[in-house]
Amino acid sequence: MEIMDNTPPLSPDAAGYRALVVDDERPLAAVVASYLEREHFEVAVAYNGVDALALAREIDPDVVVLDLGLPGMDGIEVCRQLRTFSDAYVVMLTARSAEVDTIIGLSVGADDYVTKPFSPRELVARIRAMLRRPRKAPVYETPSPDRGGEEAPRVFGALSIDVAGREVCLGEQPVMLTRTEFDVLAVLSSRPGMAFSRRQLIEAVWGESWVGNEHLVDVHVGHLRRKLGDDPAAPRYVTTVRGIGYRMGTGQ
Repeated sequence: MEIMDNTPPLSPDAAGYRALVVDDERPLAAVVASYLEREHFEVAVAYNGVDALALAREIDPDVVVLDLGLPGMDGIEVCRQLRTFSDAYVVMLTARSAEVDTIIGLSVGADDYVTKPFSPRELVARIRAMLRRPRKAPVYETPSPDRGGEEAPRVFGALSIDVAGREVCLGEQPVMLTRTEFDVLAVLSSRPGMAFSRRQLIEAVWGESWVGNEHLVDVHVGHLRRKLGDDPAAPRYVTTVRGIGYRMGTGQ
């Protein structure tokens, strides 16, 4: 566990945001909560999964800092149930750095992960970067005059992406994406002919200040493909550009 330092808060721009910290290590939960409070978050703390879900329903948090190794109901199950009623950003805390833990955590809807031990200031900075992410496509939006300045839906075969409404459909069926999955798809579809590197996707979706393993992009792309029914061996919607990253497919 990190000890609090005496440096001033990063900025007051988190005022009005609600955070839920979930960790059975009470001293660590207190430190994380205090750092978030210094950034003007409204903070609630839970020490087990059952209480965390009840609090999340009550306060509707903007971000949840969730320990993977909770007793009883672990962080994976908490995140899975949380995603049935909340689109809050979820940062998973884990004491295990094995890749399989990362993949499992992100597969149930977590947006990012941090391996213990960690710096609370870095954690808060990453949370702030997530909350600054626009709720539209981050780059290259082209408004359409016939929609009153809003961009027309982007169409790739059976796939339709309404950036302004943040809706995705395959044919007539809506596709339920997490915020992060939608943002990745919005960036890729903003310039269909462009191959985006993992770093470019990180900067567009997570922000230039994000620090971490760029493998995070691959995990979210994998989830996107699964939800879009895309065969990784012959993808129609999100294609791999070997040695570079990813590009939007034609849908054919």
